[in-house]
Amino acid sequence: MATAPRVPWSVRASFVGVGAVVGSLRWLLVNREYDGFEHIPRDQGCIVCCNHVTEIDPLVVGHAFYVNGFYPHFLAKDSLFRNPIAAAVLRGIGQIPVERRGASSAKSLHEARRVLDYGGVIVIYPEGTLTRDPGLWPMQARTGAARLALETRATIVPMAQWGAHELVKPYGRSVHPFPRKTVRVRAGAPLDLSAHYGRPIEREVLDEVTALIQRASTALLEPLRGERAPAELYAAER
Repeated sequence: MATAPRVPWSVRASFVGVGAVVGSLRWLLVNREYDGFEHIPRDQGCIVCCNHVTEIDPLVVGHAFYVNGFYPHFLAKDSLFRNPIAAAVLRGIGQIPVERRGASSAKSLHEARRVLDYGGVIVIYPEGTLTRDPGLWPMQARTGAARLALETRATIVPMAQWGAHELVKPYGRSVHPFPRKTVRVRAGAPLDLSAHYGRPIEREVLDEVTALIQRASTALLEPLRGERAPAELYAAER
C-alpha cells in the first residue's frame, strides 16, 4: 500500500515496532471496523480531527491509520511525556507534546506545520481532552485545529471512533476485555473551508470553522452509534 514518501525513516521504523505490539493486543482484545481512509490524501499533508472518549483512543485511531498505510502524528498532552519511557516511545513515533498555553503551545504548532510540509498526517482531538458530554458525544471544542487549518490551508478531514470506551472506560485504568468488543473508526470527506480563506483569522471565524469540524465528526459518529446526536454540542466548563 502506498505511503507518504517523505515521512522520516526513523518514524517509520519506530511505528513498525509499536504497530506490531498494538496490533497483537488489538487482535487479542477487540474486533475492528476501519473505513473511509480513501479520504485521507497520500500526496500532501492533512489535518484529521476526531472525537475523544477514552485514554486509549490514540492507540485505536493510530492503529487504524497504520494498517491503512499512514504514520500519524498526534498532538498529545505534554503530561504524557513526563514518564521517560513513554516519552521515548512517543517521540520515536513522531508524536508532538503540546501545552495549552505559553511558548510550548506555539512550538507544538510550529512542529505540526513541519509535519504538514513534508506530507504527514496530523491528528487532533479538537476538545483538547476527553469529552465531558454525559452521553459521550463530541462537545464544544477549542480553536487550535481551526487555526492550524486556516493558516496552512491544509486539507482537513473529519473522523469519528466508537467502541474503545467499552474496553477502557472514560478516565478509567482497568481493561474490560469480556465480552469481546468492537472498535469502529471512520474517516469522512474533506471539509471545504474555501469560504473562510482570506478572512481575518479572528475569533468569529475560528468559532465557525471549529463548529463545522465538530458537526462533521458528530455526523460520522451517529451511524457508528446507531442513534442521533443532541441538537446542540455540550458546553463544558474550562
